[in-house]
Amino acid sequence: MFPEHRPRRLRSTAALRRLVSETTLRPRQLILPMFVAEGADQPRPIASMPGVVQHTRDSLRKAAVEAVGAGVGGLMLFGIPAHRDATGSGGIDENGILNVALRDLRSELGDSTVLMADTCLDEFTDHGHCGVLDDSGAVDNDATLELYAEMAVAQAEAGAHLVGPSGMMDGQVGVIRRALDEAGHTGTGILAYSAKYASAFYGPFREAVDSQLKGDRKTYQQDPGNAREALREIELDVEEGADAIMIKPALSYLDVLRQAADASPVPVAAYNISGEYAMVEAAAANGWLERERTILEVLTSIRRAGADMILTYWATEAAAWLD
Repeated sequence: MFPEHRPRRLRSTAALRRLVSETTLRPRQLILPMFVAEGADQPRPIASMPGVVQHTRDSLRKAAVEAVGAGVGGLMLFGIPAHRDATGSGGIDENGILNVALRDLRSELGDSTVLMADTCLDEFTDHGHCGVLDDSGAVDNDATLELYAEMAVAQAEAGAHLVGPSGMMDGQVGVIRRALDEAGHTGTGILAYSAKYASAFYGPFREAVDSQLKGDRKTYQQDPGNAREALREIELDVEEGADAIMIKPALSYLDVLRQAADASPVPVAAYNISGEYAMVEAAAANGWLERERTILEVLTSIRRAGADMILTYWATEAAAWLD
């Protein structure tokens, strides 16, 4: 009873607060998403994501080396092609921008970091969907799986340590696992986007990859109101061979992240997505929020909810603060 119980005693100095802190946030837990544009001769700023660019191959290498030097745990690559088609063939082409960039970074960095690749067709299709379309204009799940298998093998051969199927096609993890194994890439892992919601917060990302999407992805991405469904998706992905699973977005789904962390037998990632980044940057630019404190609070909240690793556009900058 008061005054014997005074929890504030353990908050009285920075050293005490550090000593009893329950949640750690370290550079190794951060993954930097990066964009590389085919044919770019200089980095292209992304207006809705201040500080983030579409890289050239050279600037990508430099930024990747900087991130790894700061202690960031991994890099997730997205490619922006010069030309698109109905099947997203540029994502499978060994000379497509994403696979070329993977080879660049694997040559530059070797195994000093974890190279990850977005294993999805949406950046490469002329309709902007994550798979091929049938005659009615709907995404054809099973035909898309065949392309994902080819894409994953191409990314493994280009140097990816982990492939990241993000299209929310049923059966994608199992098909990719079999394809990788049959091609001799038994050591290449799968970071499965197990619970990817049909979120309004993806808006800036669509600018970042020059998305051609018209309409929405509600027929294959999850309904924002559903949580139990996410646990079923996670269970299925783990059964199919996922080495780690992802919750995306992060901030609006911290409850789902907590449930996933409690249930998952494999490591759990969360994606602090473009809209979440843009909100903080816009508020900080207007002087409404203290930028560094807000960023670290956001990342800590995602860790506290159970993420073992966080994909965030602040990865390099935050890593420097944490050191």
